[in-house]
Amino acid sequence: MQGNFTYHNPTRLHFGEDAMNHLAGELKNFGSVVMLSYGGGSIKRNGIYDAVVAALKKAGKTIVEDAGVMPNPTIEKVLEGARLVRENHVDLILAVGGGSTIDYAKAVSASAYCENDPWETYWVNQGNPTCKTVPVGTVLTMVGTGSEMNGGSVITNRKEGFKRGKVFGTELFPKFTILNPRFTMTVPQYQMVAGFFDIMSHLMEQYFAGTADCTTDYINEGLMRSLIHASRIAAKNPQDYEARANIMWTATWALNTLLKCGKGGDWEVHQIGHAIGLVTDATHGMTLASVSLPYYRHVMHDGLHQFKRFAENVWGVRPEGKTDEQVALEGLVCLEAWMKEIGVVMHSGELGVTEENLQQVVDAVLILPVGYRTLTRDEVVKILIESM
Repeated sequence: MQGNFTYHNPTRLHFGEDAMNHLAGELKNFGSVVMLSYGGGSIKRNGIYDAVVAALKKAGKTIVEDAGVMPNPTIEKVLEGARLVRENHVDLILAVGGGSTIDYAKAVSASAYCENDPWETYWVNQGNPTCKTVPVGTVLTMVGTGSEMNGGSVITNRKEGFKRGKVFGTELFPKFTILNPRFTMTVPQYQMVAGFFDIMSHLMEQYFAGTADCTTDYINEGLMRSLIHASRIAAKNPQDYEARANIMWTATWALNTLLKCGKGGDWEVHQIGHAIGLVTDATHGMTLASVSLPYYRHVMHDGLHQFKRFAENVWGVRPEGKTDEQVALEGLVCLEAWMKEIGVVMHSGELGVTEENLQQVVDAVLILPVGYRTLTRDEVVKILIESM
């Protein structure tokens, strides 16, 4: 372990088939006006919306409807939600949905009373709120982002041509989170497996960094093995409760700030994925899947020790009679086989990346000076071409 850190996670989490029973108790801690934020209406078809509204009415809350949160929430939608918060004097934003809805709720919370331009303040300049923020609670219906227990908020600005993430401090962490694994069984197969890879990407982004023997890496390896095992079961039988429960729990721990303790991180796969999502509006987890193998093959030699460890400790590759490079490459072969097994998109061309829009994607990539290698713009082009 290296460096110094403080670990604190203020989100109270209720997990299991009876998790919704805790919503009423949580609602008592907030004022009378609740903004109910959700996406395209699937929660109305599967009954989750009715259950949430019933709990809100029983608690005597005034409900402000905030529907239509898109998979890649835009700054325009954030500003619309912020206006609703101000006009209705909202006391709690209750996000019901997946990571995009929860990311959006945090963005609205930080933006509602921001005196300056929220996009410039938070997503461009990476500032922190100095204004009043509104508490956020969540009922999670799709796993992947870990947004239910962190301060992350990824927002798209199509006018300026950027999709950017902002990691807020603990003041923007959800105050409570309801995690019922059965809610995730309402998600279509494509979205389900995209979420699986999103989890894996979060784990790998934090794993492929640093040179020290770090306790956090051992935790990470266990989470990766659990995800791989459970995802194989769930891909064949999405109704397997134990598998879906383990995946939901893994997703939360993959990005609730624990795994960054004592470590750096990479996050360049996410930057390339964000750029693809900006241009094509493709599902986030699939954008990550489409570029991960080309990216990791490109940087493998810069972090060869960690890629060798990944192969041995996560995939069970035997090192006898092999060079470190051979072991590391075999680990990536195992990763590729698993990705194909669960059914994620393997090429960015399948998501809409073409020769015509390639430069637009490249221009939207934020290059970070972290991980094992800081990319040049030409290297981004090479990785994207390989991904197609």
